Amino acid sequence: MDDQWSKGRAGTRLATVGLAAVLVLLTGFALWAAYITSRAARQADHFNRLSDAYQQARFAVAAEESLERKYRLEPGPEVRERYRQAVTALVAALDVVHDRGDREDRLLAQRLEAQHARYLAAIGRMFAAVDAHDAARVLSIDNDQVDPLFSEIEQQVDAAADAHHAQALSSLHALRSAETLVEVATPTAFAVGLGLLGVFWTIMVGYQRRTEHQAAENQHQALHDALTGLPNRALLRDRIAQALHQADRELNPAALLPLDLDRFKEVNDTLGHHHGDQLLVQVGDRLRGRLREVDTVARLGGDEFAVLLPRIATAEGAVAVAGKLQAAFDEPFRLDDLALDVDTSIGVALYPEHAGNPDELLQHADIAMYVAKDTHAGFVLFDPKQDQHSPRRLALLGELRRALEQQQLVLHYQPKVDTHTGQLLGVEALVRWRHPTHGLLLPGEFIPLAERTGLIGPLTSYVLDAALRQCSDWRQAGHELAIAVNVSARSLLDLDFPDQVAGLLARWEVPARLLGVEITESTIMADPTHALEILGRLNTMGVEIAIDDFGTGYSSMAHLKILPVDELKVDRSFVSQMTSNASDAVIVRSTVDLGRNLGLRVVAEGVEDSRTLLELDALGCDAIQGYYISRPVAADELVQWLQRQPVPQHPVEAVD
Repeated sequence: MDDQWSKGRAGTRLATVGLAAVLVLLTGFALWAAYITSRAARQADHFNRLSDAYQQARFAVAAEESLERKYRLEPGPEVRERYRQAVTALVAALDVVHDRGDREDRLLAQRLEAQHARYLAAIGRMFAAVDAHDAARVLSIDNDQVDPLFSEIEQQVDAAADAHHAQALSSLHALRSAETLVEVATPTAFAVGLGLLGVFWTIMVGYQRRTEHQAAENQHQALHDALTGLPNRALLRDRIAQALHQADRELNPAALLPLDLDRFKEVNDTLGHHHGDQLLVQVGDRLRGRLREVDTVARLGGDEFAVLLPRIATAEGAVAVAGKLQAAFDEPFRLDDLALDVDTSIGVALYPEHAGNPDELLQHADIAMYVAKDTHAGFVLFDPKQDQHSPRRLALLGELRRALEQQQLVLHYQPKVDTHTGQLLGVEALVRWRHPTHGLLLPGEFIPLAERTGLIGPLTSYVLDAALRQCSDWRQAGHELAIAVNVSARSLLDLDFPDQVAGLLARWEVPARLLGVEITESTIMADPTHALEILGRLNTMGVEIAIDDFGTGYSSMAHLKILPVDELKVDRSFVSQMTSNASDAVIVRSTVDLGRNLGLRVVAEGVEDSRTLLELDALGCDAIQGYYISRPVAADELVQWLQRQPVPQHPVEAVD
């Protein structure tokens, strides 16, 4: 009995709430009906008044023209007075437009007032000519001044009047539609309101179910990637925390394996984001197919994924899983009618062996992945002894983009001189990072970061622009200096790169012969076909091509002889030891002979003493670079170096 009473009371309470809701809805409907009708009426009144103002302006303009012609035929004070009244009417109409119109109307009114002022001035001159009975002058002023100005004013006023008339008609139609809608909707709304009371309980229950479902859906979306349906970074962090707690409880390690796709940006840039999205979905599916039910595959964003392995017995077991994941990429991915081969780089870190908390585990796993990417090893187990990615370098990773935006990167220039005469042949531009905290950073600290994060393209553009700007400044100061810039592998995969170079040369008005690009052997061999196309276009423009660090890569003679190369640069690691290491001396001699046989200029880097210079000259090496000539210096220091002419002439004997 009490239970039934309780249920009845709950039902009454719900019915009361439903009735209140219906009353609120009906009140809201009444307010809405009043609002839309009032708004439509205000808009109709506004547009009608504005249309009337434009119509008055149109009539005033027509009256001005009529009275102007009448004055030419029947000059007199009465016509002049009527003309003045027409002018006053036009000015008054434009004032209304200015006050009631929107921004475009105000601008039009201001423009018409200015044109009308010039028109009235011309009319004044014409009326004076009429009064003087100077028919020729009247005709001249009318043809040259009055008619053109009047036609322009008339066209604008007519166009605006027609447009606002149509707008006024539209607003009246909208008002009638609103009134009709209110007339039809009012009885309907009341009928629906009464019906709502009868079905309120059903609606209430349905709403509650939908709310619960939506809450679950929202929670799922907040913790999962929208594209692949995989857990996102937030859910992964939560599961990492759970896995670490479980590992502590059960004394069973857990492993984290972050991975990303190599050259995924090229898929997006070449095939489009549609195919890129298809690839990401298929990658997620393949990864899930290689794992246990308890494992987690997450997408962290972009082409970054991560795999969490709770209860993994050993590091060897985690490495074995990494091998299985890499094997998932052996088969090409089918993207519509395309078959695409994709590689991945995977890092492996274990708790508690490599990290003591979730953040440290994520950081060390990322470091292992970066090492895998740098070494092309496929997958790498974290090793603290091999960690070159200190917290400082990880911080620099996030600061590099801001450094480009704030122009913290500067160029230093190292001279390149003729081996025999000491004549300056040009300079190499070397980038430095003027870091606000760490001071001047050398390229080795941030170039690998740029290559890893995809910033190497913007960085190359930045250096090219700065180098050519400096070259232009030197030319204006009377120094015709050729300048060489190092170019990354990404630039040799970008078919727009030659156009970018041409645009910068034109911007700074620098002849192409004064620009050289330096590329490494490994850069060329990454994609010889694209490299040949890009370098060929640069060579056709007149840009010089140099192979940097020659001897350290694995370039093919078949490719070397067909590439449009002008210069070989012998790597400093061989040059610096050539006077004390017979093997290095043989490598340098062979490289010089190879370059001369191919008709290329040979430059030795890392020359630090006169004995090395003597031996290079004896070998027939064309040019040298190194601290024996000058260290890399800022632009103003290079100018001072030029003025001092400190380049040593060819020494007579070696001086240690």
